[in-house]
Amino acid sequence: MSKQTLERILQSQGFGTRKWCASLLAEGEVSLSGEVVTDTRAKFETDGLEFSVYGEPWLYREHVYIALHKPADYECSRKPSHHPGVLSLLPEQFSNRDVQPVGRLDHDTTGLLLMSDDGAFIHKQSSPKHHVPKVYVATTHDAVTPQLVEHLLKGVKLNDEPAPLAAVICEQLGEHQLKIVLEQGKYHQVKRMLAAAGNHCSALCRTQIGELSLEALALEAGEWGYLDTRELALLKPL
Repeated sequence: MSKQTLERILQSQGFGTRKWCASLLAEGEVSLSGEVVTDTRAKFETDGLEFSVYGEPWLYREHVYIALHKPADYECSRKPSHHPGVLSLLPEQFSNRDVQPVGRLDHDTTGLLLMSDDGAFIHKQSSPKHHVPKVYVATTHDAVTPQLVEHLLKGVKLNDEPAPLAAVICEQLGEHQLKIVLEQGKYHQVKRMLAAAGNHCSALCRTQIGELSLEALALEAGEWGYLDTRELALLKPL
């Protein structure tokens, strides 16, 4: 545990510059246990610290781990170009503390997106070396056939890849729907694999990462939530 001034604590949690955080204290906008704190020199234990800013409760977190149900037409970029960025769906504090998406989903792809300000966590979840599987539900333009499923399981050759890429699991869910499990996470991989196999992806949703499912999180499109220790432990190989 460590003791810090509220000014530094507020800054670390994304409430602005030290000068701005000092002004929040001076103006009586910060409280602990219902008591307004204006002393910029007083230090507090950060572990489990709960405080309020503008009457809104917050819990001190050294790092934040977030699950977002990404809707369509949002870009996974801190500097979006053609659509709003996914950070616009979160409180401003998260952008200030450098929260960023773990990997990317295309602007028209929906589903489970992880976000964090923990660089080691982001690297581990993004690296193909850790073999964390991602589960997708793909809607296809043409009807799904047994041959298409077999092709995706055996592997398809993409132009910029040295070896064929194969789905870990591929199952037909409906006439125009597939469940596809991947570990590689290549650029536009599901869409490109379907195109290489002779079909076309008309809609795509990531429903699960490791053993963490969007269904269990019960997030509606555009909603987000903190991941607890139990949920973080589910982000592992199946």
